[in-house]
Amino acid sequence: MTRTTQIDKPGQDWWRGAVIYQVYPRSFQDTGDNGVGDLRGVTARIDYIASLHVDAIWLSPFFTSPMKDFGYDISDYRDVDSLFGTLEDFDRLVEAAHARGLKVIIDQVLSHTSDQHPWFAESRRDRDNPRADWYVWADPRPDGTPPTNWQSIFGGAAWQWDTRRRQYYLHNFLAEQPDLNFRNPEVVEAILGEVRFWLDRGVDGFRLDAINFCTHGALRDNPPREALEEGFMGVRPDNPYAFQHHRHDKTQPENLVFLERLRALLDEYPGTTSVGEVGDDDSLTVMADYTRGGKRLHMCYSFDLLGERHDPDYLHHTLATMEARLDDGWPCWALGNHDVTRLATRWNADRDAAALRLFMAFLLTQRGSICLYQGEELGLGEVSLDFASLVDPAGIAFWPAYKGRDGCRTPHPWCHDAPHGGFSTTTPWLPVTTEHLALAVDRQEDDPDSLLNAYRDFLAFRRQHSALVEGDVVHHPIQDGVMRLERYHGSERLLVALNFADEPRTLSAPAAVTPLDDVPACVNGRWSPNSVTLPARGIAITAATVGWPYH
Repeated sequence: MTRTTQIDKPGQDWWRGAVIYQVYPRSFQDTGDNGVGDLRGVTARIDYIASLHVDAIWLSPFFTSPMKDFGYDISDYRDVDSLFGTLEDFDRLVEAAHARGLKVIIDQVLSHTSDQHPWFAESRRDRDNPRADWYVWADPRPDGTPPTNWQSIFGGAAWQWDTRRRQYYLHNFLAEQPDLNFRNPEVVEAILGEVRFWLDRGVDGFRLDAINFCTHGALRDNPPREALEEGFMGVRPDNPYAFQHHRHDKTQPENLVFLERLRALLDEYPGTTSVGEVGDDDSLTVMADYTRGGKRLHMCYSFDLLGERHDPDYLHHTLATMEARLDDGWPCWALGNHDVTRLATRWNADRDAAALRLFMAFLLTQRGSICLYQGEELGLGEVSLDFASLVDPAGIAFWPAYKGRDGCRTPHPWCHDAPHGGFSTTTPWLPVTTEHLALAVDRQEDDPDSLLNAYRDFLAFRRQHSALVEGDVVHHPIQDGVMRLERYHGSERLLVALNFADEPRTLSAPAAVTPLDDVPACVNGRWSPNSVTLPARGIAITAATVGWPYH
């Protein structure tokens, strides 16, 4: 399959302000009756995705893999794992998406492979083979211990002893996910070749997993972290990974050189894009470094909005800090994904209709592109699983303090009265709960007041206003628990007020505002001359010729 001009192509910069719907194929729709979702299932549900008024889909990994980390351990970059279908199934999915005006972004895991990849099988054979230096190998210290104190995100040392070479290899994640050596030019060329394969096949971009992990620094110990805290990579304080400042094991200056090579390749395919996942001690600075200047990544997102903290002061600080550092770069914001507790539970909004709509409006009114994780539009909460039901290696390793990521990866509920929620005809790989069945698509589809239709309405509204899609932003100080911002582009200026308080609020506002006749029903604030009144967890948006008063 070769690249073709896509239907209704909105321009080379379509990704600016785009809303990207993340599909976790394993849990979206099973058409093979084996309890696991597949690519044909995504194609079968493509009209549902299009009905959300999103611009693109992001497919989590579907490549050939032993599935130790559910596809983020790739053993063949150029093929589809039989669990998910075939390359022909992928081609049909791309064609179906493009026919509906949807772009297709695929996950790429560039920093490491599976230990079952032929490259690693050859590299570990001995120290003299052609790929001996394709992975990060190092001799032990004189006492036989690992070369450095670096920790794996999944717990324990980031070094694994290999008896064949009598050396350690680096793995920032599972021991079955050895890190490639990006200091070797042959590795860089090989990885760019894997990216080109999918560009030639018609994809519109890549979500780049753990993109700041591609290069490592000098083999020196990381210094200890004085205060243990959650935030970077979504790591919990009870994980020893959180005990260090990660000075030498990731986010090295050499990575910028690789990103420029990668961007040059993408620029050969006009209209393609990249969004990098950044997990770092100072992720906002890294996001800015990785996107500014138009010669590295198109956009990045971090874990700063994927933790538990969601008070307006924290959110305002995160957004304002990013804007101050970004220059001409472009952010991508997400409140949920396949690695973190579901938004409704993490931000204490299970079955809280007003809060869920507030969080939706918060995300969709920020400057930048947006990632929505499947099920957010339904208000799905985290599923609590017992130890026997866990399959995620992180949950198994850190039980019981941390139950892992299985609770946010359970199957998408389509029909409340069908076996397994209409996801599969057989027992699925993770269960569909009664709580999720009550929020199934068919339960919300025809209810004008449902969260699903609130998302549809707000996303359609957003598309109609260039100020929200590609406009600049001004974040004003938080006032009585209310976040105030303005978005402006060309002649359009919109004022946004988001009330995070549990009580109504009335704030000063410009005297002359122009009510919008297309605001969704969830936008429930009332504008009066010189003021706006919001109910608890309320939302207000209006057009104006001047900005918010500075107090």
